[in-house]
Amino acid sequence: MARQEQVLLLEPQHELKFRGPFTDVVITTLKLANPTDKNVCFKVKTTAPRRYCVRPNSGVIDAGTSINVSVMLQPFDYDPNEKSKHKFMVQSMVAPADMTDIEGVWKDAKPEELMDSKLKCVFELPAENEKTHDMDTNKVLSSSLLKSESSTLSKSASLDDGEDKKIMEECKRLQTEVQRLREENKQIKEDDGLRMRKATSMSAAPSPFSPSAPGSALKEEGPNTRALALCVVFFVIGVIIGKLLL
Repeated sequence: MARQEQVLLLEPQHELKFRGPFTDVVITTLKLANPTDKNVCFKVKTTAPRRYCVRPNSGVIDAGTSINVSVMLQPFDYDPNEKSKHKFMVQSMVAPADMTDIEGVWKDAKPEELMDSKLKCVFELPAENEKTHDMDTNKVLSSSLLKSESSTLSKSASLDDGEDKKIMEECKRLQTEVQRLREENKQIKEDDGLRMRKATSMSAAPSPFSPSAPGSALKEEGPNTRALALCVVFFVIGVIIGKLLL
């Protein structure tokens, strides 16, 4: 005679999933619900009893109620290449109305009164997957940071090159200005010498003011021009020294 169909509702129905790491006890929950109007006896069995601890592993589920069964996987050295062959079986039977000893009920039960459901065990390692994902994310962030730093350095180098170019152009302009001032100063000196020679030839006894006018102009314009040129030179030297210190 064929066995009866399972009356208990299992959640999950086909697989018990255990999520690692497996260096400590891993617990998963199996919910057993009794939708009938009769009390149902149940018993949880496994093919690897030394590897699991089940609480409760047997009992009675009243009509219209449910119970949560904790399945605890003991710590072990997990090998991802090894497929789990562990299985669980939930065995049940309708409790007799005059039941007093549940162990006696199981011993006296006839095969056609028994119902069972089988579940396989599945091991997962989401922690390692998440760790790998975090490592990949860190690599991407590190790469982004390196690129950002490289871009910043490139921009800084470009800015430094631009500043250097501006300073060099300014130095060239100041050098040109100094050269122009020197030529003007030289031209002024030549003009003053020419006027002095003309004044000397025109009068043997020059007026007290006549000779002094060109001479004073020479003395005043010459030093002023030289002072301006020196200021410009010192400014250029100061800019170059300041740039080197930065």
